[in-house]
Amino acid sequence: MAKTVRMTVAQAIVKFLDNQYVSMDGEETKFVEGFFTIFGHGIAVGLGEALDTNPGNLRVLQGRNEQGMCHVATAYAKQNGRKKIIPCASSVGPGAANMVTACATATVNNIPLLVFPADTFASRQPDPVLQQLEQSNSLSTTTNDAFKPVCKYWDRVTRPEHIMTALINAMRVLTDPAETGACCIGLCQDVEGESFDFPEYFFEKRVHRITRPVAVEEEIEDIANVIANAKKPLVIVGGGVRYSEAGEEVEKFCEEFKIPFGETQGGKSACKSSHPYCMGGIGVTGTYASNVLAKDADVVIAIGSRMSDFATGSKRQFANPDVKFVSINNSRYHAYKLDSVKAVGDAKVTVKALAEKLRAVNYVSSYNGEIEEAKAVWDKEMKRLAEYKYDETFEPMIKNMDPRTIPEFVELTKGKITQTAALATIRDVIDEDATIITAGGSLPSCMQRVWTTDKRGGYHAEYGYSCMGYEVAAALGVKLAEPDNEVYAVVGDASFQMLHSEIMTMMQEKQKANILVFDNCGFGCINNLQMNHGIGSLATEFRYREGNKPCGDLIPVDYAKVAEGYGLKSYTCKTIEELRAALEDAKKQNVACLFDLKVIPKTMTDGYESWWNVGIATTSEKESVRKACEGVMEGRKEARAY
Repeated sequence: MAKTVRMTVAQAIVKFLDNQYVSMDGEETKFVEGFFTIFGHGIAVGLGEALDTNPGNLRVLQGRNEQGMCHVATAYAKQNGRKKIIPCASSVGPGAANMVTACATATVNNIPLLVFPADTFASRQPDPVLQQLEQSNSLSTTTNDAFKPVCKYWDRVTRPEHIMTALINAMRVLTDPAETGACCIGLCQDVEGESFDFPEYFFEKRVHRITRPVAVEEEIEDIANVIANAKKPLVIVGGGVRYSEAGEEVEKFCEEFKIPFGETQGGKSACKSSHPYCMGGIGVTGTYASNVLAKDADVVIAIGSRMSDFATGSKRQFANPDVKFVSINNSRYHAYKLDSVKAVGDAKVTVKALAEKLRAVNYVSSYNGEIEEAKAVWDKEMKRLAEYKYDETFEPMIKNMDPRTIPEFVELTKGKITQTAALATIRDVIDEDATIITAGGSLPSCMQRVWTTDKRGGYHAEYGYSCMGYEVAAALGVKLAEPDNEVYAVVGDASFQMLHSEIMTMMQEKQKANILVFDNCGFGCINNLQMNHGIGSLATEFRYREGNKPCGDLIPVDYAKVAEGYGLKSYTCKTIEELRAALEDAKKQNVACLFDLKVIPKTMTDGYESWWNVGIATTSEKESVRKACEGVMEGRKEARAY
């Protein structure tokens, strides 16, 4: 008989997680570093007791908002190359529901996130228990069923012994590069505190190997044959390159065969921005250099990319009628996209094997100055964007706007900063080993184009789910992952308003991160989207109500004062000079810093040789909408069907 140890389900969870490790390329890493929790109903006296009595080597972190703490954990896992996680636990009802958005964000981005929402009583004796969601069509349905569509693994523990297979299967998914994402284990709150005689071997140290499966020989031959006939191939560097740590291998591949590469949001900074074949971001938020080469490419080589609509320009970016697609991906699902000729395997070793095939046939692309020409045009544009300022010659980048907005904003805030110049200044001042963070809105659109870094993993964007509110929490997660480096989150004012609760956790943990709030009085990105498609400025600027619409005067907010209330060092920046001085001063601080930048609306970058398919009204009283609809329909005709 195996030796057993009697403990509660919650105690078993803590003991098991404290003994999980991963190994990649022979390097062993402790997989679970801590536990993030908000001790609401259903979790405080079960899991809370276990963490209070004997947390082992796990540190306990106190969240302020369940979505926020999960974003911290997601950013932490991402910045650690998916080799470390911080599980998150919540109460049974609203706390659990708050984690759903964060789980979707992690799953879309293929980042490991383990959550333990409390659940109702398995016995049903006290039903309906506090915070219980009741569905008359099924007594087994709870809030936690909402996690099913947003998680890669879902389970509910209704008996103590269930926790063993639940945890092992969660580890299976969390450590699988092709399948990783959010994993949810719902804990029935009575079972959570029940005791069981667990076999001691369940708690032995487990090392989960993150392997590098190379694509099979036949598939490597298939993609090599396609590329060998390409005259103007183009590589797309996706997030899989980052997590495979394949950036250097991809750089050598592109340099040897003279193939330019564009970057997705997830892939940006996997390779060095200074590499001669790096064209920068690609697609809807891409650079001129990437997108103009993409139009003529006859073979597109996607490495570790999900090929989302932003990367492909809603499948219209690649205009060559004879274009072929090649995909290298460890996920067979993603590899099948765009009818690609596929090689399913780890990016690093598969690219290396592919290079051997191309080398054997003396392959080299047929570019003849196009790469250098495209880069030169973009370099000139980058200089213009960096020097863009508010003066007597000022013209907004985005032309469609409420004519009141810019003069009203400048008068109200005295702000004279343009968004592109602000980003250029930040890039110029911060340390080379700093990490920059961004998420949904116009900032990642600009940053995929204008941000440059040679630090691998130095660009941390959440754009797979375009989840506003990720940025501040992510700043803490990245700082926990990189305690010795400066961390900067650039966040729009709308996104900051959505979720900045983990500022308090940042202060509690004494972590110095830098939060740059770009205040332009609204949802600037979506205002551009609606107005560029003939719609009026409706509920995307922050204006007082007037009649039945919020279309009165702009509403000013002092974000520096918000920061001061939490104890951060704060700066208000109305000019580029003030921003530069503030950034320099912040380097001397030991406490988290917040910069309140008054950034003129409509000063972000616009599209470069790309297009985005949107669900526009096909019938409208407005001529402007009808005209915009014609443009969308024309674009749909030119896009690939699937």
